[in-house]
Amino acid sequence: MFLSSKEPTIGKRLLLQSFWLVPIFLLGCADNDGVEEVDRAVLENEAVGTSVVEEAKGTSSQVDQPEGATGPKPVLPAIVTDLTGTQVIVNSVDRIIPLDGTVAEVVFALGLGSQVVATDLSATYPPEADALPEIGYQRALTAESIATYSPTVLLATEIAGPPGVIDDLRKLGFPVVIVPNRSGPEGPPEKIRAVAEALGIPELGDELANKVAADIGKATVTDPSSRPRVVSLYLRGASTQLVLGRNSATHWIIEAAGGESMAAVLDIDSSESISAEGLMVVAPDVVLVPSAGLDSVGGPNGLMTIGGLSQTPAGKHGAVVHFDDQWLLGNGPRVGSLIEQLALVLDEARQRQEVSR
Repeated sequence: MFLSSKEPTIGKRLLLQSFWLVPIFLLGCADNDGVEEVDRAVLENEAVGTSVVEEAKGTSSQVDQPEGATGPKPVLPAIVTDLTGTQVIVNSVDRIIPLDGTVAEVVFALGLGSQVVATDLSATYPPEADALPEIGYQRALTAESIATYSPTVLLATEIAGPPGVIDDLRKLGFPVVIVPNRSGPEGPPEKIRAVAEALGIPELGDELANKVAADIGKATVTDPSSRPRVVSLYLRGASTQLVLGRNSATHWIIEAAGGESMAAVLDIDSSESISAEGLMVVAPDVVLVPSAGLDSVGGPNGLMTIGGLSQTPAGKHGAVVHFDDQWLLGNGPRVGSLIEQLALVLDEARQRQEVSR
């Protein structure tokens, strides 16, 4: 079994397990289609009228930093149009709150982690992000808890909410930037560039995005001799046991690592309840699951009691691989190393197939 390089604290792991009621689409990376545009009128306290925007464009300047500071020097104000079509002006990055674990990871990777004042529960990496004060869970936020930290910019994906909270934060005058979170190899670089643009460091964003794209390309397995079948599961105890589909964050990762995703075999786009019959027919060679989900069913032994998994090739060989939730589901900067780790597991499965022939 493979774990992330950073295990969440026990308390945070338990809290993450408790959010089984969260709609399953949060696990994938939704496309831009269907995202309702936020009314720009709620930005009146952020002064985003055309004349103000033009004035801001004409007064962009590099932010002074204390003598001896080695971090990036943002050029502000940053004027961006976010995923929802909302135009946002970011005048300061002194107090950043990412409302998503992977977005927090991106901020730290860009060198502005010291200016993050709080994160949500999904932030488990890097350790410095995990250790910060928490403002709740990204799908169950309150404006009051966030406002107490006086953020100068909030960065979120489309799953942050409920929607009324995002509106309330904007009405209070806090700049909220919704960044893209698409599935697929283009998703992580796109997210990185959007975060960097909002923070006034687009050049650094390009550098990191290009590196991550290169990591993905290097890790991607091309023309494997065979593609072991992988089933990606989302588990929250006995109440939520689902096979993740093509729209999930894991489908493209499985394919990039040289596997065949069960989502494609069973023609599942979103997610479906685990079917013992379906598992037996598809006969997965490897089971892929987030670490918190595996914990929630009692570990590998408990997992084997679900849906006839013990009778599949994966079950018979104990081929269960789990990664930290943020690493596996977040489509973040470390996705290249995730593909590499999964590819090693699939190599072992491929060797078992060859021996059994």
